[in-house]
Amino acid sequence: MSLPIRDLTDAFAVAPQLYPEDMQAVAEAGYKSVIINRPDGEAGPEQPTSAAVIAAARAAGLVVEYQPVISGAMTDENIVRFRELLHELPAPVLAYCRSGTRCFYLYQAATQA
Repeated sequence: MSLPIRDLTDAFAVAPQLYPEDMQAVAEAGYKSVIINRPDGEAGPEQPTSAAVIAAARAAGLVVEYQPVISGAMTDENIVRFRELLHELPAPVLAYCRSGTRCFYLYQAATQA
């Protein structure tokens, strides 16, 4: 896979913006689920829509959840929902946003004791 994926654990990784055409490679890399944390339209019209990525992910056999989180404005509700997704989704899970950093911080906040 040509995208830089950062494994945080055996069950969770983060990545920068993914595209519909990446979903088959994500599945082939062994991921079972994808969380989309980048809101639609954040980067303008050149950013793929969550609907397009979701359709491609499902076609590749992945479970996918759209959980948009505004960069620099993570809420307690975002953290709670992310924690729920980590428990509900089949692992390993790959989450993406613009750079992967937002997903990293969501993971850190969601897994704190």
